[in-house]
Amino acid sequence: MNFLVLSNLLGNIPQTVQWNLNVALVMISANLVAVFIGRVAIQKAGIGPDLPVDKPALWKKFGLPELLATLSFGHILGAGFVLGLSNAGLL
Repeated sequence: MNFLVLSNLLGNIPQTVQWNLNVALVMISANLVAVFIGRVAIQKAGIGPDLPVDKPALWKKFGLPELLATLSFGHILGAGFVLGLSNAGLL
């Protein structure tokens, strides 16, 4: 009985698309959206270590913790976008 349940679960795994340029563009877009959302939404920015590159004045309080947090959020968004678009047949 357990084998039948397991084989049914394994048979229902959705197929995902192979990595290609369209998937990369969706991930890049999701990360950019997340950075801009984080730039506006993070309330206590600039507390941790700073990035080792020069930044424009608009991004002065955007450090390493903010970058890691927004890019992590962007990868979560991007994975959802890629799975959703591939299941819809658009990728």
